[in-house]
Amino acid sequence: MPLAHLFLLLLALLTAAASGGVWAQAAQLTSATTSLSLRPFVEVLEDADGSLNIADVERPDIAARFRPVAGRGELNFGYSDATYWLRVRLLAPPGAPSSWRLEVDQPSLDYLTFFLRHNSGFARLDGGDRTAFAARPYAHRNFVFPLVLSPGGEQSLYLRVASEGNVHIPLTLWAPHALLANDQASYSLLAAYLGGLLALAIYHLLPGCAQRDPVSLAYVAFLVARLFAEVSMRGLGNQYLWPEWPEWGNLAPTISLCLAGVTGAVFVRVFLQTRQTAPGLDRLLQWQQAGFLVAALAAISNVYRWAEIGVILLSTAAAATTLIGAVLGCSRRQPGAGLFLIAWIVHLLGVAAAGMHETGALSSNLLTDYGVEIGSALQILLLSFAIAARTLAVRQEMDLAHGEMLRAKEQAMETLQQSEKTLEQRVMQRTLELAEANDRLRQSEAELRKLAHHDPLTGLANRALLFEELRRVLARAKRSGEMVALLMIDLDGFKPVNDSYGHAVGDHLLEIIATRLQDCVRVSDTVARLGGDEFVVVVEAVLDSKQAMTIGAKIIANLSQPALVGQHSLQVGASVGIALWPLHAEDIHHLLQAADRAMYLAKEDGRGRCSLATPPGQIHPVPLAGKRLAR
Repeated sequence: MPLAHLFLLLLALLTAAASGGVWAQAAQLTSATTSLSLRPFVEVLEDADGSLNIADVERPDIAARFRPVAGRGELNFGYSDATYWLRVRLLAPPGAPSSWRLEVDQPSLDYLTFFLRHNSGFARLDGGDRTAFAARPYAHRNFVFPLVLSPGGEQSLYLRVASEGNVHIPLTLWAPHALLANDQASYSLLAAYLGGLLALAIYHLLPGCAQRDPVSLAYVAFLVARLFAEVSMRGLGNQYLWPEWPEWGNLAPTISLCLAGVTGAVFVRVFLQTRQTAPGLDRLLQWQQAGFLVAALAAISNVYRWAEIGVILLSTAAAATTLIGAVLGCSRRQPGAGLFLIAWIVHLLGVAAAGMHETGALSSNLLTDYGVEIGSALQILLLSFAIAARTLAVRQEMDLAHGEMLRAKEQAMETLQQSEKTLEQRVMQRTLELAEANDRLRQSEAELRKLAHHDPLTGLANRALLFEELRRVLARAKRSGEMVALLMIDLDGFKPVNDSYGHAVGDHLLEIIATRLQDCVRVSDTVARLGGDEFVVVVEAVLDSKQAMTIGAKIIANLSQPALVGQHSLQVGASVGIALWPLHAEDIHHLLQAADRAMYLAKEDGRGRCSLATPPGQIHPVPLAGKRLAR
């Protein structure tokens, strides 16, 4: 869980209670000044009901109520409904730069209004996380106000602050070039830190999904929640992700901390296996998860302050619970528990160092300035190592158990092999004999079935198989209500081929005709040879007679193409009779008769044509004219 900001908040709240009363001096600015903490020079006025304006606070009776805040830590007024006015007197001697930047390093403050006195009045700039990012006076993740001073005199700046959350106000005055250099360093550090979180999340996501490892998946969820929390609390979300959605920007820090709390508790429970090893601690972690969810709902329900306080208390309790669980895991020698404990201790030490620097107890250096980031980065790396150590230990245990199982199995197999060797040989021999017999039987059955149901020359369905297929097709058509077309095909000019070139050439030509017929229809349709040069095609799901006639014309055109048989180029034609079920017949017998009559009508009409059967009861059949093909 990202406890850094929460522990810093607790330390700041304790420090804020030690405020006293000494008069603040004017801040001296020179040409050598690049950055200056305004904390020692700030005077504060508490506006209980928020009714004062800039003209009011400059009235002598109210201006006299400004008081400095003692201590070396940053200004922090805790959770308060009051509005706070901050006044800083700036003294810029002749020759000092006139352009400066005021930075408020607290992206979660709700309302900020900056005033700088000029001869004719005040320059006013507005900020706060309730303001859209585009409306800020300076594009920055923190709140930055540009100010122009008049060297050679003293000027006063005022800052009006109100926030539903914690009122923590770190103030720094920067020379423009110094702020730019600091931004380059801080943004680079944050990019490296957040990029490391994202890279670790992706690194653990792939094996977690592949192996369905709950520890890796829980760690990925924890990393993503931490990434969301860091982006929200450091102002990067307001700048880059939701700049036009300030309402969400105000809620995101608390909600992201709640998500980090929930996913962190899940990770602790899965990693330390608290359900099996420490049921009481596991129930406590579950209650903490529920508490974080309630806090998130409270934030969404506009009970923001109490939600934030609840997150602070829950995170403190969760940190203590996690440390206790880690210590118990170490005592039980759970895999990776030692690294897990060290990771959390390092993180808390980094938070403590940053907090003591925040309150002035430690001097400024690399460890104190970036204690939170350093501790958090080390924690994430150590947790990753802990997961790797745990995974390795679990895998070694599994390999050991698997090895023992294999050895036991090998011993059992060796014992059985001697007694079963002869039996296995006999069974194998008998099995081979039976397999060969079965193969021969299946082959014979297949050949017999093929002979019984297929034409031996063309391999097409014969009359018996045709009737079986017709029964199945008509049964399906009755259920679906679709139309079935039966095409009776008789070759024109085939007998002269047999007479002129012999039956061998004729048989080869019939094989070519069969292949062409199959190419004219779908695989699901049936093509059969009734005998001689007479064929039948059954087409399911025909839309109407026009479609059936189109299929018949296609068959005639295809069969009429010259065929090369040996050295001979042969050409035959075809006459096609078409009957539609149920339009022309209700059963197979009458359907075949109707198609046969239509086929003879096609021959009588000049051959090379399609003829459609007539419905039952019509006295004079009317064949539909087809296209006469060249013969």
